[in-house]
Amino acid sequence: MKIEIAKTAGFCMGVRRAVELALASPGKYALPIFTYGPLIHNPQVLSLFVEKGITILNEIPEKGEGTVLIRAHGVPPADKQKLADAGFTVVDATCPRVIRVQTIIRTHARKGFSTIIVGDQDHPEVVGLMGYAGTSGYGVSTLSELEALASFDRAIIVAQTTQNLQFYEQVKAWAARQHPHYRTFDTICDSTERRQSEIQRLAKEVDALIVVGGRQSGNTRRLAEIAAETGKPAFHVETEADLVHCPLGLFRTIGITAGASTPNWIIKRVCRKVEWLSVSRKNDFPGLISRSLQSLMLSNIYLAMGAGCLTFACSRLLGTQAVAAPVMMAMLYLFSMHLLNHLTGTAEDKYNDPERARFYETHRIGLSVLAAAAGTGGIAVSATLGVSAFVILLIMSLLGLSYSLYLIPPGKGFKFRRIKDIPGSKTILIALAWGVVTVLLPAMSDMRRFSSLIPGVLVVFPWVTALVFSRTALFDLLDVQGDRIVGKETLPTLLGDRRTLVLLKGILAACTVLIALSAAVGLTSTLGFLLTLCPAMMLVLVMIHEQGELLPGMRFEVLVESIFPLSGVLAWIWMLF
Repeated sequence: MKIEIAKTAGFCMGVRRAVELALASPGKYALPIFTYGPLIHNPQVLSLFVEKGITILNEIPEKGEGTVLIRAHGVPPADKQKLADAGFTVVDATCPRVIRVQTIIRTHARKGFSTIIVGDQDHPEVVGLMGYAGTSGYGVSTLSELEALASFDRAIIVAQTTQNLQFYEQVKAWAARQHPHYRTFDTICDSTERRQSEIQRLAKEVDALIVVGGRQSGNTRRLAEIAAETGKPAFHVETEADLVHCPLGLFRTIGITAGASTPNWIIKRVCRKVEWLSVSRKNDFPGLISRSLQSLMLSNIYLAMGAGCLTFACSRLLGTQAVAAPVMMAMLYLFSMHLLNHLTGTAEDKYNDPERARFYETHRIGLSVLAAAAGTGGIAVSATLGVSAFVILLIMSLLGLSYSLYLIPPGKGFKFRRIKDIPGSKTILIALAWGVVTVLLPAMSDMRRFSSLIPGVLVVFPWVTALVFSRTALFDLLDVQGDRIVGKETLPTLLGDRRTLVLLKGILAACTVLIALSAAVGLTSTLGFLLTLCPAMMLVLVMIHEQGELLPGMRFEVLVESIFPLSGVLAWIWMLF
């Protein structure tokens, strides 16, 4: 089964802004924290807010305390004033696109214009807009309601920002014929326009459509309506659990889109479930391969194989003598390290990769024993490489175990009391650990030649570190919403998506040039020319992700992790020819 995901699926700018304001509010504003009405129309996000201690305020009391966030849809100005008068700190999370419509209405209402608002009259956004229009505001949701209105001397027509674009075009055409003196404004959000256009395009390329989002979300319901109007089978689901009612096995290609209030982690979960359903129902050879790969990825065995391949490639780059022991050490140690990372990271995996989270929760004891055994085995193998390698790996293991421990007691005035508290520390430390285990320790095992290997090590170590850093940061980029939810500060949460992508592209371009130059000047073997394919392939994957051309699911992750096995294959080819 082929799956295509719409580029416009997921949070729009206004919803993203509102959600991030809400998630940041407990540590920034006076408690308790409320939202005036549901902040957005997505039940999973609203449940998350409750877990964070952010509750919904449905009615304005005479007196109150704490902070109230204005919902993304906006509210009537009178309500905002009442909240402030009651004693709340008011934080306005209204979408900037909605604020623009509010401004248009307020400006013209002051000049005596009547306001016709095209939208769902009970929708919170329309209710808020009516508050700016005052007694001269009229809401309509059909052409018949529009035609039933009296004729006004002066009037403006605006649309709810998530209104159906085709319907609003009919309204404007009616106004041009019947009341050419009315002023019409294009107030449908460009994000809404793109979503509606893209789902029509997507319908021409796939056999069925899945629309992901809350059933109370107006823009999601309209996407589902447009999907149904295309004539293709269309399914509106809130979460991956609803897919059990969808006969997906009947279709070869499926298109997935989502409403503006649907978080990326819900979309990812739906995509992963569709992928799994398509794989689990296949009994042919490709289905077997897909299921095997998924198991290898889930258990980190594929990653461990990649670590061994990268170690082998680095040994051929530097020309070190020992190969078998360093490869085994790298596989065992890095397998153990990543197992422990997932065992301690189930909070974020709950959002980013629920299948993995369930796997680690179900097999926690067995996987913990396996991680301890693999780590011990890696340290034992390092002893065969020399005392220095053994001591370094032992110290690294102790530091890894202390990653989540409080090293500084409370009350000392330190913001970062654990290594884990340092923003982006995990991404950096993982990359350094790979560099040490795959490059430095194998080189140190050949102490008689170590001094002559140092120039090459000074090239290969940063090359490996940068490559692994890019891999980990790219996965962090895919998981940024889930990480924000649990308060995990990764590189993308600090720099933002755009800056992180620029940084990764720069690092990978530099990696490609570095390894080629090192081979050209003789610091490493000529294998370096072949290994330029590894950062180059990663760079292509980053650019594909940036353009939204590849589904962020198992296939994408397998391609990223395959960079490291590729290095081992290239090393074998180089040795043969």
